[in-house]
Amino acid sequence: MNSPSELLLEAEKALLPIFTGIDATVKQNLQRVLEAFQNQRLGVQHFSGVTGYGHDDLGRETLDRVYAEVMGAEAAAVRVQFVSGTHAIACCLFGVLRPGDEMLAVAGAPYDTLEEVIGLRGSGQGSLMEFGIKYLELDLTPNGTINWEALETAVTRTTRLVLIQRSCGYSWRPSLSIADIERIVKTVKAKNPDTVCFVDNCYGEFIENREPPAVGADLIAGSLIKNPGGTIVTAGGYVAGRADLVEAAACRLTAPGIGSSGGATFEQNRLLFQGFFLAPQMVGEAMKGNHLTAYVFDKLGYPVNPAPMAKRRDVIQAVELGSPEKLIAFCRAIQQCSPVGAYLDPVPAPMPGYESELVMAGGTFIDGSTSEFSADGPLRSPYVVFCQGGTHWTHVAIALERAIAAVNSQ
Repeated sequence: MNSPSELLLEAEKALLPIFTGIDATVKQNLQRVLEAFQNQRLGVQHFSGVTGYGHDDLGRETLDRVYAEVMGAEAAAVRVQFVSGTHAIACCLFGVLRPGDEMLAVAGAPYDTLEEVIGLRGSGQGSLMEFGIKYLELDLTPNGTINWEALETAVTRTTRLVLIQRSCGYSWRPSLSIADIERIVKTVKAKNPDTVCFVDNCYGEFIENREPPAVGADLIAGSLIKNPGGTIVTAGGYVAGRADLVEAAACRLTAPGIGSSGGATFEQNRLLFQGFFLAPQMVGEAMKGNHLTAYVFDKLGYPVNPAPMAKRRDVIQAVELGSPEKLIAFCRAIQQCSPVGAYLDPVPAPMPGYESELVMAGGTFIDGSTSEFSADGPLRSPYVVFCQGGTHWTHVAIALERAIAAVNSQ
């Protein structure tokens, strides 16, 4: 068997053509961002922020327009007050849905942190179901893909909103491509033109050269400590899409009557703009790291999702390790190769919003940032580790060398 360093060298050579293709996508996406900055006449005056209520923040208003243009949307609201991607998603759901409405998840079970938002776990905290919103879920096919035939009949005149989760989350399914999302939207709109097509866009920004609103999605949401923050934004999230729906989500974040007109930026505007500028490159590096991870662990005989040479649809790479010991050993190795907190020892522990205990390696400059290189997984069979992000693929390669040795020792 090749040593870890020899295996990684083999992977780097084999993946060189794919890396070149990723760089071409990075260039296309950077061009879109640059054009938006230029069209919105971004200047240094937009880096200043306001305090208090946050009224009349020219930088924030310009940033909203930049995001809207890049996302192909009518409007956007980018706010540091969004605690997480889950918070931004929840604001969209509570902003659009009303008691008696029906929501349909079309990509199988949602991400763990949405279960309590919907009302599938927990009680007494004001979930959607507690407000009388009906929830339906469309199972995936045995291959983990959208059940297109079932989707045709699942959407009815009573379907107010469909939830389209772009990324696989903690499930072993293919993440959705923009073409998949476009087909979902067309299928839904053909059955009910009034149904709101909402995309959980987390982990998917800048993977391709278009975003969901450009193919008909009505509303999207995501986190700024994932892809669009470019690894330097300290907190926040965004919503983008149809102007009335964006405002409805903003009213859930703030209050009716305030909506998108409030929200101080606390001198974060420069980072928000600069992070968005860096984002295409950071996403490209993460994709390269994912390919490396898939290649070497596939060679070692572990199931991987996506496959080593498969086109990326988000910045997550899953590896089925098969035992809790290997999962913990993998995460410890990644932590030991992190720039921050390398001396810490990840141990399984409960985490708010998640059903199972998690073990997590996250030695990142921004706490919890999954646009930086991290790895985690729920302590449940079949013990899958999910690798996310990465500021440069060479860091991923260094960490993988240690992770391979750690897993092999178990």
